[in-house]
Amino acid sequence: MINTVIRWIINAVLLMLIPYVVPGVEMKNFGTAMVAALVLAFVNALIKPILVLLTLPINLLTLGLFILVINGLMFWLVSAVVKGFQISGFWPAFFAALVFSIFSIGLNYLMD
Repeated sequence: MINTVIRWIINAVLLMLIPYVVPGVEMKNFGTAMVAALVLAFVNALIKPILVLLTLPINLLTLGLFILVINGLMFWLVSAVVKGFQISGFWPAFFAALVFSIFSIGLNYLMD
């Protein structure tokens, strides 16, 4: 349980740092980042698998690179739902998702 809370806080901190790396992304405060991290986790757990299944032929043709587009769309969806978390378009969402994924993988690797 505590491990889950620590990962949630780490993801919120990563979301707070993304506006400094990716132009076009704005995060109001840490509370907003906590809510956005929670919503992102739910979206990735519930909606992303359905999208991956529906886009399986495209994923196969692009050798899995279309997953990056789906990740960007998930970020964009979360920014539409969470007030205080704004992304100005698809490309900032795409690069924000890419940066978030890279740092999240690295930090989760260090935690294990």
